[in-house]
Amino acid sequence: MLASLLCAILTIGMLAGCGSKNEAEGGNGGGDKVTLRMIESLTSPKRTELIQAMVTKFEEANPNIKVEFISPPFDQADNKIRTMLASNEQIDVLEARDLNVAEYVNNEYLEPLNAYTDKWSDFATVSSVSKSVGSIGDKLYFVPNGLYERQMFYRTDWLKEAGLNPPTTWDELYEVAKKLTDPAKNRFGFSFRGGAGSTGTTDAIILAYNGDKVNLEDSMFTKDGATVYSTPEAKAGMELYLKLYKDASPPDSINWGFQEQVQAFTSGVTGILLQDPDVIQSLQEKMTEGTWATAPLVTGPTGKALFAAGGAGWGIASQSKHKEEAWKLVEFLSSPEANTAFSKDYGLIPIHTKATEDEFFKTGPYKTLIDMSNNPDVFVNFKPAFQYPGNAQWGQVAMESGQSLLLGGSNLDDTLKKWDEYWVDQKAKLKK
Repeated sequence: MLASLLCAILTIGMLAGCGSKNEAEGGNGGGDKVTLRMIESLTSPKRTELIQAMVTKFEEANPNIKVEFISPPFDQADNKIRTMLASNEQIDVLEARDLNVAEYVNNEYLEPLNAYTDKWSDFATVSSVSKSVGSIGDKLYFVPNGLYERQMFYRTDWLKEAGLNPPTTWDELYEVAKKLTDPAKNRFGFSFRGGAGSTGTTDAIILAYNGDKVNLEDSMFTKDGATVYSTPEAKAGMELYLKLYKDASPPDSINWGFQEQVQAFTSGVTGILLQDPDVIQSLQEKMTEGTWATAPLVTGPTGKALFAAGGAGWGIASQSKHKEEAWKLVEFLSSPEANTAFSKDYGLIPIHTKATEDEFFKTGPYKTLIDMSNNPDVFVNFKPAFQYPGNAQWGQVAMESGQSLLLGGSNLDDTLKKWDEYWVDQKAKLKK
């Protein structure tokens, strides 16, 4: 399923547009010039540079379309996009995310893309996972510009020195990480993440421990309708989580987010990291070749690892007055050639199935993702709970209560009860 995932994980799109008065069709060599306004969400210097280069190529191929590319600071981008949409400010193409697409659709900010993709020949090679990430129900609202999928990174030199093999289960991960830990040398086995994004670890453990019980289409709940946090398996998984922090992680990692977690691994403080492929280039730049490698996700007691492919991509604002030109830009950015190149340059899984034929994704650190895809009975894909109104707040709720648990301010039973009640409430709100 991961193979179909990686094959299904290739897509790219982006941009937005707005135009001046009396603007006609753009890009035909005649008529008035159309100006599209496009805004990105996941901003970073390198990423912005890559996107701008693609936009420039688009403008060269479409001389009657000019693109104004807006790139807000990362921590302000989503709020700026919301403000622009809510105030009906001129915007044509925007970067939507799996985390907020339901919110945008509920507010009628996004134009369904089905009418455009029906006429797009390359849509046939967009993977099913990529289509799922950008869809609500049977309507596609954004074309992903690449997919994120978790895997394990480990220090080959540390494991060799200790005579250890890469772990394949959560129990093994704990034991290996504990053996790699030597606080006197400022060396710890696991790159823990207790700050922003901590649910990437807690939910991964809890879902893996619940295994076949999980409703893959409604992943915060079991097939019986209970939340995944209410089960004995959830408690067992969280007991291991507590040991992993106490016995094998840096004490200050209780506050770590993405940057700190990755930096600890690249700087030689931690030996095992669970992350998405967008960290690969950073590892290649900062670490000596041969000192690290990738491996599949570790499994729970039932022999399964549950994962979700995530992503962001390009949608068309429903308020845009230049939807045809906006789609032309999205289509250009999402072509197999453009998306595969962007995925290579930025470290993402491409959205087109053709990309799996590229040696770049069949060897080296990306090969693990193919291997996982080829074993869907073990590495099981689930659909995140993006349809719930409180999903965007879940990370903050889980982080704060999780930190309290790690610091001894609350006990495990009370924490799991709080998480259970949160999702019971979300289910009730969804039914209203």
